[in-house]
Amino acid sequence: MLPPWLPSPRTVGALQRVLLVALLTPAVLVALTAAVPALVLLPFLPGGTDRATKLLAAHTLYLTSLLTNSRPAP
Repeated sequence: MLPPWLPSPRTVGALQRVLLVALLTPAVLVALTAAVPALVLLPFLPGGTDRATKLLAAHTLYLTSLLTNSRPAP
């Protein structure tokens, strides 16, 4: 049994998720900002469309796994 002054594990899990997303959002935005020139230029290079698609897929996979794995347990 938890002491009454401690928040419930569900509340702690929700706060951890909010904190994790708040801390990692600037890092993700910097990475996406750095990728913008590549996404603008790659389609004009040979094989660049495939590389741009892979770059976007990598960012999407990273964000999906970040948000999925940061969910609190039910």
